[in-house]
Parts: sequence; C-alpha cells; structure tokens
Amino acid sequence: MPKIVVDGREIECREGIPVLQAVLEAGWDVPHYCYHPGLSIVASCRLCLMEMKMPHPQTKEPAWAPKLFPSCQTPVKEGLEVRFDSEAVRGAQQHTMEYYLVNHPLDCPVCDKAGECYLQDYSEKFGQASSRMIEDKLKNPKKDIGSRTLLYQDRCVLCSRCVRFCDEIAGAGELCIVDRGARAEIDVFPGVPLENELQGNVVDLCPVGCLLSKDFLFQQRVWLLRSIPSISPADSGGAAIWIDQNESRVYRVRPRFNEKANEWWISDEQRFDWKYIYRQDRLNQPRVRGADGLGPATWEELPAFVRERLTGAAQSDDGARVAAVLSPMMSVEEAFLLARFVRSLAPRSTLALGYTPVEGEDRKFPKGFVIRAEKAPNRRGVQRVIEHFGGAALEYDAFLAAAKQGRFSAAYVVGGYPKSWALNGTRSACEGLETLIVHDLFPSPLDEIAAARIPAAAWAEREGSFMNHAGLLQAFQRAVNPLEGVKADGQFLYELAGERGLFRAAKVRDMIAAEIADFPQVFEPRPEPEFAH
Repeated sequence: MPKIVVDGREIECREGIPVLQAVLEAGWDVPHYCYHPGLSIVASCRLCLMEMKMPHPQTKEPAWAPKLFPSCQTPVKEGLEVRFDSEAVRGAQQHTMEYYLVNHPLDCPVCDKAGECYLQDYSEKFGQASSRMIEDKLKNPKKDIGSRTLLYQDRCVLCSRCVRFCDEIAGAGELCIVDRGARAEIDVFPGVPLENELQGNVVDLCPVGCLLSKDFLFQQRVWLLRSIPSISPADSGGAAIWIDQNESRVYRVRPRFNEKANEWWISDEQRFDWKYIYRQDRLNQPRVRGADGLGPATWEELPAFVRERLTGAAQSDDGARVAAVLSPMMSVEEAFLLARFVRSLAPRSTLALGYTPVEGEDRKFPKGFVIRAEKAPNRRGVQRVIEHFGGAALEYDAFLAAAKQGRFSAAYVVGGYPKSWALNGTRSACEGLETLIVHDLFPSPLDEIAAARIPAAAWAEREGSFMNHAGLLQAFQRAVNPLEGVKADGQFLYELAGERGLFRAAKVRDMIAAEIADFPQVFEPRPEPEFAH
C-alpha cells in the first residue's frame, strides 16, 4: 500500500484511489461537491484543490508547485507530498464558496436539507461571513421532474452528481445540464421525467437542497431523526440501509454503504415500500379459537396453548404429523428458535420453507446494481436452518400438496409478508389440519380455520439477521417499537422455546454458531469516511 505525506503527516493509502479519498479515509475534512467514489470524476466543483510538491524544472528537487491541483483527480502514489493547510488553499476555498453563494437563496429555515447540507457546513467552515454580492440573485421556478422528486433549481451547485448517476448507474439518462455559464441548470429531457427504478438515489447524492423527495418533504427536521442500521427486506439482495425514525416512527429509508451487497445505492422499492408497517389492518392482538370463533387471548397464556396443541399432535409417531412452515421473511434467529422448538416436541416433524414471492426477473443495471426478482430477504438463511436440523423437509408447494393429502394434523405457519400470500389453494390445503397456528402481520384466509392467530412484528420492529442470495449474513437492529399489542417475534419464540429473559439476536447467533460449525459470521461493511459526502 502506498504512503503519502499530507500536511506533514505520513498516511498509508489503498492502491489506486484519489488523494481526496485517501485523506477522507484518514480523517481530513476536505470540502467537495462533485466527487463521489461511485461515480466518474469530473473535478468541476474546485473545492478540493490542494498544493502538491513536484520536481523543480531547474533543480529537479521537490518543491511546491505554483498552482493548485484537484485532489479528486490526482491518484495516490508512493512518496507523494501534498498539503491542504495553507493560505493558497484556504483562499481558493473561500473564493469558490463565495461563488457558490452568489445566487443561492437564503432559505435554510424552510429547506428540507437543512441540518445535513454540505453548503451550510462548508460555508461556515471554509467560506466567509459576508458576501460582496449586491445585485439581485437569479431566480428559477421549482420543477416537478417526476412522480417522487422535486427540483429546486435556485439551490443547485451544478455538481452534476445526479446527471452522472442517471447516466452511469441507472442507465436511463433522464437528467442533463442545459444552457451555459450563469444560466446553466439541471433539467430533464423534454417528455422524459425522472422515473427510473433507482431515481431516489439522486436525492441522497444531492449535496444541497436542490433535489428533494416528495415522500419526505416537510415531514421532519433531520436533527430530530435517529438513524438505525438495518437490512432491506424488499428483496434477496441484502441491501444495507439506514432507517431514520423519530419518537418510534419511521420517516425515511436511506442507503448504507456495503461493498458486498449494494455499494452506495438502493432501489426505489427498498426505499419506499416500507409503509405497510403502518397499515390500518395490522394484527395487534393474539386470538385463540373458542366456541364463538377466534377470541382475544393474552401473550402470557399463548405459549402454553401452542405447546399443548403441538404436543397433543406429536404423541403418535414422534410427531411425524406435525409441520412448521418457516417464512423467508423471518430472521435466521427466529427460524432457528421455531425449528428447535417444534423438533423438541415432535422429533420427526416436517420443516417447510415458506412461500417465496418472485416478481419477474432480476433487473441488472450498467455498473452491476441488481434489483432481485426474489422478494424475500432470508430464503437462504431459512434453508440453512432447515438443513441443519435435517429430517423431513419440504418446499412450500410440496407442503401444500402433503397437507391436502392429509399427511399433517398440526402446523405452525409463519407469514410476515407485506402483500397477500395465502393464495393458490393455501386455505383449502390446510382445511384438514386439526390445529393450525398462524403467525402473521395481516388478516388472511387462513384465519377462518386457525386455532390461534399470533400477530407478528414488522422487520423494523425486530432485530436479527438475514442471509442474502449470495450467502452473506448481515445483522439488523430494531428501529422502532412494535405496534401496540404486538410482541416482537424473536421474543415470543424465545419464550416459546423455553428460554428466559430478553431475546437478543446476538445471543441466539452464538447458540447457532455453537451448533452449526460452518455457519458464517455476520458481515460488517467497511465504514465510510465521516466526511465522505
């Protein structure tokens, strides 16, 4: 790894990266707008300029060159010496910042970007307190450029990140820079609105309040939000995300860097399709079937009821007529606890992989980002759990066929899907069961024949880990409290399995690792530099 000298301090760098990336990773706060490690380098913002030593044309000895160099466009090499802490660099930063503020409106109090705006931060740290601008500022109308995005052109700094993203990552090319000089601005091509499946990323990329999400507009001040690391449940890609919440309510989802899964990006379905957790028809109370149908039950009495029913069904043939359907929406820890519980009561029981929704085919983008057709986050993890316990195992369709043939008398079926899933004959297949335990988020046709209906918690209300399509195991934290009346799935299954105390996903993972020698470790993404915008 090459070593360079920055402001008199030697640092070790990753091979082939620009000086700017190296110093950001080493802890320097160097202002920059146009640079992004996932996009091409244009060196247009001129904020990251640095001084650099070069051989003197006469003496050939290293000396500070008379001009400044863009650090984003200069690759690291062994022995390179640069500096940012100099009068020349500070003067360049101040003049550049003054230029950016010439036409920028002073509307920070009403701007959605306030609190995480780089123009605010840079103006305070690298700019000047006063402006020499006395003429009227140029004003541009706000533009509705797509179904999810607004463009406030007055705030634009023409970093071109959004344009490059649409060209290079999304491959749709809806955005462009029109006109030249002081009249240059971002716009969409006529009749081509911003509607690609990754378009929400342009809002994250925008360093100022130019591109804004209609979904989040005027919802919250960002300094009130708490960001919780999580994994998207929208598909099998395992995209790392931030869940931004305030007072235990989710307000937005943003990408979190992960070099092995999604890099810096997420799809629109991963970004926006989480609002089902606030649907009005969420189940919020356990119910047990009595003479008058499903009636209210308490969480305290539910484990004994489930255990009694499954134990009764397992008295003959070591439980060969008992089944557990493990949904790919479950975490690895939840699937392990339920499988272990069922097998403890019924050693010959069947473990089935739950319904796995698939929509179309994988959609691949120019630089490798993929939207997975498989819309379940943990099919691979549940399969590993089922493989570990061995014995009878079935895919979902095979389970339905066996249930319809009368092979089972009792089943514990887990759902947890954001969309309707108990279709294609699921109810008719389960009608012959003497005991059906349903653990789900929303009402379904199975409720009509269920002996017990257990309300599930949404993924943002739980903690655990998902294993993506490639076998990458990643942990997610609970972001918000479960819906009132609901107990987190992991906690309920922990108690059902006979464990005491609070459920902690890391503790259960230790239990899994003790039983499954080759079970992978949780992958932790490389942290992004604090000042890498």
